[in-house]
Amino acid sequence: MALDDRHLFDEEQLLFRDSYRGFLAQHVTPYHAQWEQDGLVDRSVWTEAGKQGFLGFAMPEEYGGGGVRDFRYNTVLGEETAKAGASGIGFSLHNDVVAPYLADLCTDEQKARWLPAFCSGELITAIAMTEPGTGSDLQGIRTTAVRDGGDWVLNGSKTFITNGINADLVLVVARTDPDAGSAGFSLFGVERGMPGFERGRNLDKVGMHAQDTAELSFTDVRVPAANLIGTEGQGFFHLMNNLPQERLSIAVVAVAVMEQVLAETVQYCQDRKAFGKPIGSFQHNRFLLAELATETTAARILVDRCVTELNAGTLTIPDAAKAKWWTTELQVRLVDRCLQLHGGYGFMNEFSVAKAFTDSRVQTIYGGTTEIMKEIVGRSLGV
Repeated sequence: MALDDRHLFDEEQLLFRDSYRGFLAQHVTPYHAQWEQDGLVDRSVWTEAGKQGFLGFAMPEEYGGGGVRDFRYNTVLGEETAKAGASGIGFSLHNDVVAPYLADLCTDEQKARWLPAFCSGELITAIAMTEPGTGSDLQGIRTTAVRDGGDWVLNGSKTFITNGINADLVLVVARTDPDAGSAGFSLFGVERGMPGFERGRNLDKVGMHAQDTAELSFTDVRVPAANLIGTEGQGFFHLMNNLPQERLSIAVVAVAVMEQVLAETVQYCQDRKAFGKPIGSFQHNRFLLAELATETTAARILVDRCVTELNAGTLTIPDAAKAKWWTTELQVRLVDRCLQLHGGYGFMNEFSVAKAFTDSRVQTIYGGTTEIMKEIVGRSLGV
């Protein structure tokens, strides 16, 4: 489906897309292979993105943001990043996942303290939910925060934290009342340099090698009461309110990757010959490509509708879960089939389908596993 056939974007988003493509071509693509070797992107790409207006565009202008809260811009950024194979830059985590917490829950003092650097790229953010023994079951979180005078004392550990090495501000989910059930969690802004806040390994992953995914530990970290984000005891509910946008962000990437890999595979099947004719002309391959193209179009229509619903404030938790699990499972299947169509070349890292294969696998896991998404959907049906 061509961009101008989607009926989702205005001229402003199309111009934004052109600008961001230029940014990626100049400041990301030439360096990404080195970042993959390093396991970390250079922080300078963040500040350059900030200069060009690609960070915090939903934040108020008074803090250096763009003043436009429209998820179509997030969609453009997520799509183009995915199509460029730039899986190392954590801009979507910054803009799509962390930004709503800061914009909606922070006090004026917190906004003045954090948002200007958030928008400039000088302050990189992360959110720490997952723990070594707690994945999708957020109510099993064991990290604790105990009030002590004017501070909270934080103890615990987190893992699989995107932007974990580079992050200057980490939103940490902690249990503040062990007897209050889902009403016993709160959010805290933990800043780089706080005594007792340490980063462990930059984790060695199957894919997304340039993305700094880290273990974090907190040992008697004294977090000022002024760094409580949102309402004490309402952390779990703050998470539930924001997870639909995070899950839609993942679905946006899923469909963009599907479109990119499918287009490259169709071209390969036109060019590659076997037994004297293009491999795409064999009925099995042609039918497979037809299936993948149909599924990709259906996924695109679903995700674009969800973007419209999110902007209207009507995207529900079950509908976001549907979009997340279905598109990511399709993504994994499509990339696997496209790699197969490449034959031996698909297993070579010089072909982008190989990188897409390893980068894609996590999509059905983070942001809530497929199984958890189906549980959410199933419960919404009353079963």
